[in-house]
Amino acid sequence: MKNQLTKQDIKKIQEEIEHRKLVVRKEALEAVKEARAHGDLSENFEYHAAKKDKNRNESRIRYLERLLKTSEIVTDDSKEDEVGLNNTVKLYFEDDDETETYKLVTSIRGNSLDGKISTESPIGRAILGHKAGERVFVKVNETAGYYVIIQEIEKTNDEDSDKIRSF
Repeated sequence: MKNQLTKQDIKKIQEEIEHRKLVVRKEALEAVKEARAHGDLSENFEYHAAKKDKNRNESRIRYLERLLKTSEIVTDDSKEDEVGLNNTVKLYFEDDDETETYKLVTSIRGNSLDGKISTESPIGRAILGHKAGERVFVKVNETAGYYVIIQEIEKTNDEDSDKIRSF
């Protein structure tokens, strides 16, 4: 399955790539040169650490570029009264008698610890396109699931979202 990205996701990825190529790459190369000047490379911890940082940056650039090439562009438009991408949703979990608030995001920005659930997660997939007041079954697997009630939908824009998750 392809990763789904919004236009805002793509813009952020391009900005990160540009920053890594123009700023971080230059700093990493300078750190390697400086560490190399300290002498014996076999026992030079600074040199090995600088090389590792440089390689990590190059790896992140390749990952982000590949992500842009292989992802599917999705729109975050939705009807005013239904759950859509980048909406904040208040859900009532019947089994737990608890209410939770989540923001529905693309898989690349999903972070359940931060209250951001992916549209590809079981709960995200289940509530997408439903309206406030609806009772929705969240299928976890073939034998398990639970019900949630969509209590409130707040339309939010993509501008306030944070950076792309790193792997």
